[in-house]
Amino acid sequence: MVSAGARSKNLKLGELLVTYQLITRKQLEEARRLQDQSGERLGSVLVGLDYISVDALLDSLGKQYGRPTVDLFKTDIAPKFLDLIPLEKMKKYRAIPYAISGQRISLAMVEPNDLAAAKELQFILGMAMELHVAPAFQIMAALALREKMQGGPTRAITGQQILQVCTGKVRAANLEAPDIEELFSLLLQEDASDLLLVAGAPPSIKKNNEIRRLSSSFLTPQQVKVYAQKLMSEGQLKRFIQEKELDYALTIPELGRFRINVYRQRNSLSIAVRPIIDEIPSPEKLRLPPWLADIAMKSQGLILLTGPTGHGKTTTLAAMVDIINSRCKKNIITIEDPIEYLHRHKSSNVNQREVGVDTDSFQVGLRHVLREAPDVIVIGEMRDPQSFAIALQAADTGHLVLSCLHANNAILAISRIIDVFPPEQQRQIRVQMADNFLLVLNQRLVARKDGKGRVLAYEKLTNSYRVRNLIREGKEHQIRSLMQQSMEDFESIDLSLARLCIEGTITTEAAMYYCQDEVFFNDLLRKGRGLLQQNTALR
Repeated sequence: MVSAGARSKNLKLGELLVTYQLITRKQLEEARRLQDQSGERLGSVLVGLDYISVDALLDSLGKQYGRPTVDLFKTDIAPKFLDLIPLEKMKKYRAIPYAISGQRISLAMVEPNDLAAAKELQFILGMAMELHVAPAFQIMAALALREKMQGGPTRAITGQQILQVCTGKVRAANLEAPDIEELFSLLLQEDASDLLLVAGAPPSIKKNNEIRRLSSSFLTPQQVKVYAQKLMSEGQLKRFIQEKELDYALTIPELGRFRINVYRQRNSLSIAVRPIIDEIPSPEKLRLPPWLADIAMKSQGLILLTGPTGHGKTTTLAAMVDIINSRCKKNIITIEDPIEYLHRHKSSNVNQREVGVDTDSFQVGLRHVLREAPDVIVIGEMRDPQSFAIALQAADTGHLVLSCLHANNAILAISRIIDVFPPEQQRQIRVQMADNFLLVLNQRLVARKDGKGRVLAYEKLTNSYRVRNLIREGKEHQIRSLMQQSMEDFESIDLSLARLCIEGTITTEAAMYYCQDEVFFNDLLRKGRGLLQQNTALR
């Protein structure tokens, strides 16, 4: 007959807790889902969710491992014990000595039944050990406190200190999630580009292309679901259930307009929020090159703005539309998903159509756009062969077409459009591209050296006789090497980055992160700084 203790040793922690009716099956499933998101140990997640107490977790761990337990929240660790084992070994085996009884050292471990770890630790200590099991979050908190002492005198670690470290991490998860409007307000106060709400992590903001987690509990799948339901109308919720993702604009009184993207991941929801600035920034404020306005005033052709998400393509597109709106008498039709910047009618008429509200899709909207008497067609993002084909057709029939496209550089943008079509159509598309594109502007927003936001670096490819021939002949991959030194029809992003470095606007390290050709970039930097020193000496 198998004893209850033997059965406990054979059960995993979650099943053991359900067997002893300490948690429900539903609570276990939610904790496991959150564990997948956060990477925490299951016991840490359960305590964080306030489904079990530390005492209940210790009791269950003792049954699971068949070992004595220790609550480090109630244990003070003297300095003499903290120096017995090198810190890197304690971190490797998640073990920490905390007491001595007779000729035996008491050792708290996350995995006390790891025989290889126990053997090496005993060799280091040179004496007998008594292995106790402790919760992972307590061990990791104690080791974090020990690591802070590196380079200084070893001091005692108290149970109260371990508890304080855990309060902002595991144990904080039973606190209420911040109010959604508070998070939106914080997003604006911090002048951040995005708010990210993901199960298994605290609410986060993205500023200068870096994630910063807020001082809050990690979010549960249910909390993110509640946020999403608050941010969606009934109709939007139905669309989300059907499509499993939704992109739309939301106006919150007294706060402003936001672009919201709700999507599913790992069987839970995630939300990305981006503030929409009501005022369209001027080209001067965006540090756009002066020649861009001249290209925006062209009567026909294709202008592509490319680069990664979050690097200002939509803002540049809005600034170019505003230039046309202010200086020309045109009929402008936009198709956007969602509408971000609202354009007032100035010298031109601006008709803004939102996917899901004013038209069913980009494809449907573009299919009818040529019947709407457009002079200028603005496509928020080209995503499929149909969008590319209609854009090229419109440019070929005397319209100015502006659009955004995800591509790492200007030349890859050309290749991507051509490659999206079947081989039998690519010859025709090459001819249309060569004849009709005006500009590909690839941009990056790079962190400023002074820490005051980001600055634009760009790569431009304009349609010249040389560029046109290379595209027609299928040799667009040669454009960079053949024209790297030219600034007439092609200007590499490396040149823009080098210029910003020489001005002192950005650091060399920040520039290197985005440069395309390190050798070329370093050569530009060397030459530019040499010329700068000569000019300074002449003064």
